[in-house]
Amino acid sequence: MKKLINKPEDVVKEALSGMLAAHADLVRVDVEQQLVIRKDVPVQGKVGVISGGGSGHEPMHGGFVGVGMLDAACPGAVFTSPVPDQMLAATQTVNGGAGVLHIVKNYTGDVLNFEMAAELAAAEGIEVASVITNDDVAVQDSLYTAGRRGVGVTVLLEKIVGGLAETKAPLERVASLARKVNDHGRSMGMALTSCTVPTAGKPTFELGEDEMEIGIGIHGEPGRRRVKLASAAEITEMLVAPIVEDLGLKSGEQVLAFVNGMGGTPLIELYVVYDNLQRILKGKNISIARSLVGSYITSLEMAGCSITLLRLDDELLKYWDAPVHTAALRWGM
Repeated sequence: MKKLINKPEDVVKEALSGMLAAHADLVRVDVEQQLVIRKDVPVQGKVGVISGGGSGHEPMHGGFVGVGMLDAACPGAVFTSPVPDQMLAATQTVNGGAGVLHIVKNYTGDVLNFEMAAELAAAEGIEVASVITNDDVAVQDSLYTAGRRGVGVTVLLEKIVGGLAETKAPLERVASLARKVNDHGRSMGMALTSCTVPTAGKPTFELGEDEMEIGIGIHGEPGRRRVKLASAAEITEMLVAPIVEDLGLKSGEQVLAFVNGMGGTPLIELYVVYDNLQRILKGKNISIARSLVGSYITSLEMAGCSITLLRLDDELLKYWDAPVHTAALRWGM
């Protein structure tokens, strides 16, 4: 195992300490409780928006804490759900009197622990709404889930919902928009290599030199099938076709197209995938109104990519374009 770490057991806390040193203008970081908090919270009259999950997917979620996106993030150990006490502390910290939205990826540990935190917060008089993302079309009932996994749409949802929350819209409306984003988006990913969890010290799974996994999860969960290596054009088609079918996208519609790197994929390759993606969609008369290309929801050093398509309307466009200022996303400010 070759990694830029000191001790495997210290990786998360040391990374959080480094994040605070790098972005003290944007966030506060509680290293001991493992919380990343927007610097100016609580904002009175504003719905607090929080999310969380296992570390190893950076910049998700801590890199998305800031104006126009998340108010707090709860990172757990690598590929391990944060605990209810973290989520409760984040909920308490961001509560500005208008309630708190929990954005939860559909992994069993995340769902259970966020549910417990919401119940504890409710007992303190904090109104909490929860929205679960489950956009992965690859498989149903994976190793970590009951139902579909929450993946790329989570990033888009956090941005769009964060934009609305800045207007001090009520919790019910913020949660409703979050559910709409989840309903309008689908994702699918693939892997060229495995990844190595620091405390495990060896790859999560093995892939042959001439093999790739289609439909992989962000923790290295198996996908739909293991196949021989193919060209970028063929891989893009394998990912896009199920997404378009599941969403029921039709000629004349417009989408946000998100090509995401899994952590070990050069940006030049992601743009090759995006080029193939726009060609495929153009052939279906589906227009790309907005795009995002880069590594935003990763799986440590895994080589591979995922594609997310989000069906757009005027409301979603408005809040996607709204100003955002976080460590990982920044525009309009």
